[in-house]
Amino acid sequence: MNGIMAASSNRIMLGPLVAAIDQGTSSTRFLVFNAKTAELLSHHQVEIKQSFPKEGWVEEDPKEILQSVYECMERTCEKLTQLNIDISNIKAIGVTNQRETTIVWDKETGEPLYNAIVWLDLRTQSTVERLINKTPGRNKNHLKHKTGLPISTYFSAVKLRWLMDNVEKIHEAMLSHKAMFGTIDSWLIWCLTGGKKGGVHCTDVTNASRTMLFNIHTMDWDPELCTYFDIPMEILPKVRSSSEIYGLMKSGPLTGVPISGCLGDQSAALVGQMCFKDGQAKNTYGTGCFLLKNVGTKPLMSDHGLLTTVAYKLGRDKPAYYALEGSVAIAGAVVRWLKDNLGIIQTSSELEKLAADVGTSYGCYFVPAFSGLYAPYWEPSARGIICGLTQFTNKSHLAFAALEAVCFQTREILDAMNLDSGIHLAQLQVDGGMTSNRLLMQLQADILCIPVVKPSMPETTALGAAMAAGAAEGVSVWSLNPEDLTEVTSEKFEPQINPEESELRYARWKKAVQRAMNWETTEPVNNGNGLK
Repeated sequence: MNGIMAASSNRIMLGPLVAAIDQGTSSTRFLVFNAKTAELLSHHQVEIKQSFPKEGWVEEDPKEILQSVYECMERTCEKLTQLNIDISNIKAIGVTNQRETTIVWDKETGEPLYNAIVWLDLRTQSTVERLINKTPGRNKNHLKHKTGLPISTYFSAVKLRWLMDNVEKIHEAMLSHKAMFGTIDSWLIWCLTGGKKGGVHCTDVTNASRTMLFNIHTMDWDPELCTYFDIPMEILPKVRSSSEIYGLMKSGPLTGVPISGCLGDQSAALVGQMCFKDGQAKNTYGTGCFLLKNVGTKPLMSDHGLLTTVAYKLGRDKPAYYALEGSVAIAGAVVRWLKDNLGIIQTSSELEKLAADVGTSYGCYFVPAFSGLYAPYWEPSARGIICGLTQFTNKSHLAFAALEAVCFQTREILDAMNLDSGIHLAQLQVDGGMTSNRLLMQLQADILCIPVVKPSMPETTALGAAMAAGAAEGVSVWSLNPEDLTEVTSEKFEPQINPEESELRYARWKKAVQRAMNWETTEPVNNGNGLK
C-alpha cells in the first residue's frame, strides 16, 4: 500500500503476518493479515456442504471441514508466493468458528464417530422438552444463572446428549474411554496439532460458554451441569483463554507455526470491530444474525430473552469480558433457501436487484422461523410463515420481505438490549457477508431509526481471530493497546424514512411473528384421515 512497486523491497516492508482460519456454517476461509496495518493480504474460500437427512436435521462432515481448512491454507500460501510474499513471515494462526456445532471422535483412530450436528439442528427438540419438564416449574431458564443460556436445541450439551443416546458407536466409545467431544475449534486444533499423535484437546472460554456445560462465573466446566446432562467430564477439552499458544502446526506449508488465538465467530467479530469498551456493540450478518454488546467484566443477565456469553479473554492472566447476545437463526440462510429451495434467484447477489425492482414488500411479511425462533422468543415450536399475500404479490415482493425479515429480527434484539441495559445504542456497527447488500443496510437503518456503520474491510471475524493470535504471549506481533489499533475506514447508512412508517411496519411484523408461534408441537395431530 506504500507505493513501493519493486516486489523484493515490498517483501521487506511487510514485517510480521498473522493468519486466521474462519470456519463458518456455509464456508471455510483462510486469511492472512499484516500485523502492523491490519491489511488483508490474501485469502481463499471453500464452500461447505450441508446435509439435511431428515426434516429439521442439519449435519456437516467433520473430515470435509478439516480438508477445506488444509485446502484454504495451501491455496492462500500459493497466492502469497505469487505476490512475492514470503510465507515464513506468518508468525501465528488464529481459529474462529461456527459455535455450538458438535463433534465426537475416537482419540485412537482420529476418526469422527458421526457427522457434526450443526447449531441450527432441531433433532434435539424432544430432548429439550424432556429436560425442561424435569426442571422445577418447567422453566427453560433453570440453568441460566450458571450458563447465561436457556435450555434450547441451539447449544452443544443437548446435541451431545442426543449423540450419546442414539449413536451406538458413540455409546461404545464412551464406555471404552476412547471418545472425545469438541466444538469445531477443538476438532480443528486437535487435528492441526497432531491429531491421534499428540494433538492438543482444548477449547477457549468463548466456545466453552456455548455448550451449557460451562459455568460463566467460575470460568470452567461445571460438575453439576455435567451431572444434569449426564455427560462424563473426561471427554471435554481443556478450557484455555482466547489468546495463548495452544500448540504448533504439524503439517502443511505452515508446519511449526503456533496456533495462538481461538474465538467463537461472534466473539471474534466483536474483537475485530474493536468493541473493547463496555457498551460497544456489533451485528454480524452471516447464516444467522448475531448482535453482541460488550458489558464489561461482570456478567449481566438479561430479562428480555438475550443470552449472557463470554465475549473474550485475551490472555491467560487477562480478565474475561462478557457480552449480551441476541441470536437470530436465519439471516443469510434465507437467501440460500430462496436460491436452493425455491429457485427464484440463481446467485445471492440477485436478491438485492430483485428486491430493489419493487422497493416494497407490498404488505407481505416473511418470518423465516425454519429452526424455531431464537432471541428474544426462544420458541422452538415456531416455524416459517409468509403472510399478507395477495394476487398482486410476486417474487420481488418476497425477496424484499426476506431482507426486511433480517432487519426486523435485528430490531427485536436491539429493543431487548436497550431494555436490559437502559442505554440506547446511538449507531450499529455491522459486518458479515450480507453487509455487501446495500439495500439491506439502508433498510436496516430505516427499520432501526439509527445509523448503520459498516467497515470497508468486511472480514472482521477473521481479523478478530488474527488479532488474538498475534497478541498472544510468545508471539506478540500485534498490539491491542487502544493507541496502537488502526483507524478503520467505514461507510455510514443514515435512516431515510419517517419513524411513524417504520413503527407501523414493525408492528405488522410482530403480528406475523405471533402467527408463526406454536406450530410444531409434539402432541399427535389427528387430521381426520387417520394419518398423524
